[in-house]
Amino acid sequence: MEINNLRLLRFVVIVALHITLSKTGNAQAPESFTLSGYVRESGSAETMIGVNIFLRDKPQVGTASNLYGFYSLTLPKGRYSIVFSYVGYSPVVMDVMLERNTVKDISLSAGIEMQEVVVSAENVRRNVEEAEMGTIDLQMETVKKLPALFGEVDLLKSLQLLPGISSAAEGTAGIYVRGGGPDQNLVLLDEAIVYNTGHLFGFFSVFNSDAIKNTTLIKGSMPAQYGGRISSVIDVQMKEGNDQDYVIEGGVGLISSRITAQGPLSRGKSTFILSGRRTYALDLARPFINKTKFEGTNYYFYDLNAKVNYRFSPRNRLFLSGYFGRDVFRFQNVERDFLLELPYGNATGTVRWNHLWSDKLFSNVSLITNNYDFRLSGGQETFRFNVNSGVRNISFKTDVDYYPSPRHQLKFGTRYTFHKLTPNVVNATNGEIDFSTDFKPKYGHELELYAADEWALPSGVKLNLGLRMSAFAHVGPYYSTIQFKNFEAGEWVKTYFHPEPRILATWPVDGHSSVKAGIARTTQYIHLVSNSGSTLPADVWVPSTERIQPQLGTQYAAGYFRNFFDNALETSVEVYYRTMDNQLDYRESYVENFSADIETEFVSGKGRAYGMELFLRKNNGSFTGWLGYSLTRTERWFPEIENGRVYPAVYDRPHDLSLVINWSFAKNWDLSASFIYATGKAYTPVKSLFFIEGKATVEYAQRNSDRLKDYHRLDLSLVYEKKTKVNKPFHSSWAFSIYNVYNRKNPFFSYFDFSSDVLSGSVSAKAYEVTIFTIIPSVTWNFYWNISKKQYAE
Repeated sequence: MEINNLRLLRFVVIVALHITLSKTGNAQAPESFTLSGYVRESGSAETMIGVNIFLRDKPQVGTASNLYGFYSLTLPKGRYSIVFSYVGYSPVVMDVMLERNTVKDISLSAGIEMQEVVVSAENVRRNVEEAEMGTIDLQMETVKKLPALFGEVDLLKSLQLLPGISSAAEGTAGIYVRGGGPDQNLVLLDEAIVYNTGHLFGFFSVFNSDAIKNTTLIKGSMPAQYGGRISSVIDVQMKEGNDQDYVIEGGVGLISSRITAQGPLSRGKSTFILSGRRTYALDLARPFINKTKFEGTNYYFYDLNAKVNYRFSPRNRLFLSGYFGRDVFRFQNVERDFLLELPYGNATGTVRWNHLWSDKLFSNVSLITNNYDFRLSGGQETFRFNVNSGVRNISFKTDVDYYPSPRHQLKFGTRYTFHKLTPNVVNATNGEIDFSTDFKPKYGHELELYAADEWALPSGVKLNLGLRMSAFAHVGPYYSTIQFKNFEAGEWVKTYFHPEPRILATWPVDGHSSVKAGIARTTQYIHLVSNSGSTLPADVWVPSTERIQPQLGTQYAAGYFRNFFDNALETSVEVYYRTMDNQLDYRESYVENFSADIETEFVSGKGRAYGMELFLRKNNGSFTGWLGYSLTRTERWFPEIENGRVYPAVYDRPHDLSLVINWSFAKNWDLSASFIYATGKAYTPVKSLFFIEGKATVEYAQRNSDRLKDYHRLDLSLVYEKKTKVNKPFHSSWAFSIYNVYNRKNPFFSYFDFSSDVLSGSVSAKAYEVTIFTIIPSVTWNFYWNISKKQYAE
């Protein structure tokens, strides 16, 4: 793409936005006023995302607070009764005479009062009424009640319990969403992309539950403000810090402990939060390990989340947030003089400025940096080696929300990202012999522009219309093996440009049900190709180049949504069909070789995924939970692999069932249970064994033509917390958990053991399945201490 095309694109988008805004503004009644402000949680003053704001006598007229807790509602002059409602919180009903533009901040308190039950029921109709599909907000209080492996509450493992989401492998935090690979999920932490989401080689996620405020999963029609990935969005927001009190909370478990401190730096103006987590299982075992030949062996990981915000004025607010996490693995055999060290981790930083230009116009400007680095080093005797790779980005983005009327909410913005992707750079020595790869980092510029309009028609139909324009330029230094040309630093090698239209429509059937349908086109310019079934730290990210085309995805989805029993039970059935172009895999004869340029080892092909998802959820009462079931297929085909045969992807799961139950069966006791069933993982079996010139040779069958046995397990969790002590300055709880209650031997992977006899000419292979996690009990003690609170009510 030429530079002139980018200028033309920018001009077209600006003109389109100007026309849209002008028409919308002219359509407003002349005598209208705006009610706006922030919605916060009572006590902590944390801003709340996705709070419903609507007219009590006309629930279809309203809006919702945005990602920063801001809301804006423009209505004709008059007297109104306005409801502020959110699941798990007591609604607030405000009577207001709207005869001028009014700013009103609202605080919601946890817990639903009996007199407000009728009002609060309106909130759970959001799944029926809103122009969104495949979108789920997961509250951390729900996550903390679920059974956990080793007592480690894990956000990504909780997402695996939702329909359309499969786990990468037994016990891991990696996820596949509607047939997409782990690299096709856009995972954001305070707007910064997280490139590796796993600790302990993927068994735990990098998200510390105590530092997280809200998580939004989007697996349906992706809104226009999100891009860069073709499968899903997992948008995680950190807490901002308690605005009133100084609070310390945390927990002590079998393998790790965590602690979080938060409070005001200046009450009403500035807050902070600092949260840390670290494992120590092998630290405790080191005195015993040091008495063996494995002296010096250790493994641990840690996380650090920090955030500060400052309110300069009612219209200006500045946020600084960061995350730093690392895994440190060291294996040593002193008898063999063998050493292996594997440190890797993520670091992100975000600076955000929120500005309220008017009662209807809200903007957010962000400067974001993220860095993922991996290092593998070690050796034996005189041989030493070192492998380095990583990803480093710096981004600048702007997002604008405009609320011209209750029937329109406009969003538009831009994002620029500079990419630096470092391949596996190897240095090795063996005595006096030195070896090193001369690979250079690859660089790229990515530009995104978007505009979206959520439009409510008088008929009750709601539309979410969006257009995203994305462009990517691969730049030097780079040597082209196609053009046989050496590109200097900053010189453009190859440029791509793709429009990404999005549309989602909601048709109300009656007051309790609706039909939704949507189409989303997505583009992904960076790629991760792995030999494993899960994202591992050694996997390398590569950009789109003259050899590697951007991934393209198109998803068609439709669903029927209905609530029963006065909105106590919400249900949905969704169907989808996804196409994926320019999918990457290693060529059939690929053998891992650090000295080869990795982009020459790829082949390109296509993929598709289709299926049906059933979801039933009960949100209220002492007995809550959900049932999710997916009937799906995920397939790939490559012209250079098995002559283009269509085969199931390694993460194809035709049947996937999850049942989650939460039961407050006594005053101080909560019981949670989760049951999971899934079709066994696909793998490539051995077809035959034979001798060639006295050497045993293996012939494999068609790719992924067999499966491991089906996966299923039951987990239980029991939480004790004395409810009368919740309002005390200090209170604690005990969480008892059992992973895999009936000790199911679920396979993690399979391998073949070969044996041969050259003299007799016989050779045989026996398959073995390896199980990592059987029944695992755990216990965690959690505590909460409000340092500022001196008195309490029994």
